[in-house]
Amino acid sequence: MSAAGPRRGMASRLAVASVALGLLALVAVATRLAPEAGPRAGTIAAIGLLLLVAGAAALVTEPLGVPHLTAFLLTGVAVGPHGLGVVGHQAVEDLQAVNALALALIALAGGAELRLAGLRAGLRGLGVATLVQNGLGLVGMAAVFAAARPLIPFAQGLEPAALAGAALLWGAVAVTRSPSALLGVVAQTRARGPLTSFSLNFVMTSDVVVVVVLAVATTLARPLLEPGAAVSLASFGHLADELVGSVAVGTTLGLGLALYLWAVGRHVLIVLVALGLVFTHLFAWLSFEWLLVFIVAGFVVQNLTSQGKVLLHEVERTGEVVYVIFFATAGAHLDLGLLAQLWPAALLLAGARAALAVVGGRLSSRLAGDPPVLARWGFAGLVPQAGLALGIASQVTAQFPQLGTSFGALVVAVVAVNELAGPVLLKVALDRAGETAAEAGAPGPAGGEALAEAGPGGQA
Repeated sequence: MSAAGPRRGMASRLAVASVALGLLALVAVATRLAPEAGPRAGTIAAIGLLLLVAGAAALVTEPLGVPHLTAFLLTGVAVGPHGLGVVGHQAVEDLQAVNALALALIALAGGAELRLAGLRAGLRGLGVATLVQNGLGLVGMAAVFAAARPLIPFAQGLEPAALAGAALLWGAVAVTRSPSALLGVVAQTRARGPLTSFSLNFVMTSDVVVVVVLAVATTLARPLLEPGAAVSLASFGHLADELVGSVAVGTTLGLGLALYLWAVGRHVLIVLVALGLVFTHLFAWLSFEWLLVFIVAGFVVQNLTSQGKVLLHEVERTGEVVYVIFFATAGAHLDLGLLAQLWPAALLLAGARAALAVVGGRLSSRLAGDPPVLARWGFAGLVPQAGLALGIASQVTAQFPQLGTSFGALVVAVVAVNELAGPVLLKVALDRAGETAAEAGAPGPAGGEALAEAGPGGQA
């Protein structure tokens, strides 16, 4: 390639960035001169602005090796209510419905990425990693939380028993992963190989594990935080009903979606959008784990029917729009002032979580006899956190009001660190493992097609 090619490429990137910055300036002025335009108009403008500016930021920073998700997050931080304020609090709140749609599509695609052949081939390694990573993460992060008590304002006034309960709940939050971040990086890099396969299998199946861990931690923490309360076995029965019901509903949804793809096969994107907008609220109202429902639905379409490739193709038609909305909105939610107040504790807890993931990865790989690439980089896909951790934190603060809003605030600060650093670490790991399209020196298929061509264990 001639030198002119890269220059023209960079010139095009800078031109797009200039247009995006110009529009950002115009919108900033308009929102101040005409605030009476109304919240709905502000929300519509926010969607368009996030799509344009975040896309331009990803385009400009791509030559530097910055993952698109990180660019989306930073864009949300910059234009959100805690940054420039171009996208206000009301617009961010109104975007939550769109955010739920994005997360539903991400979960659906994540379930469709799971293939029985790959799960069977790596079952031993996956099982060992699940036990080691979650056990070490739960116990280890509870211990780190207790040890970090002097850095955590709300923990300093807790009695020893209450501190143990809060630490146990923190351990449950710490073992959450981010399917959306993993899928976003894999889609961008078109990665395929054993590390990609292991990360997808582990993170996508972790949603079930997290639900169980949270229920156990909540049951054990209640008598520690609420004197006089006793361990209730009824919660475990409720948990079993919730999980079985979610799997059953997800199976039904998957079979129905596959039937529609086979019999009709038209306007699929509209159907997926309708499912994401309506069914997320319906399943939540019915007390089902709607993320698990959509993961199971995607898994059923991929493994029990012949419509798996069709489903992945239709979800991938949304391109980066889904990820822009989800991660830019997440960035807009990040409170920079709060992060500044809690940064010592947030950095300590985030760093300890990553270190435990490294130790757990080495230990589980040795026990399972995994290939060297998993022993070296298997932890990378487990570091990012996003919406699931925030959702669990809101459940914890609702059930244990004595912890106050400070518990959720600390979760937000730690998730902010993991959101920003996790995707970068994951992309570096995939590059070093030689599993990204750029490192392999081939264009490679994107998303689900790449993984479809990778056989059991992720080998091409």
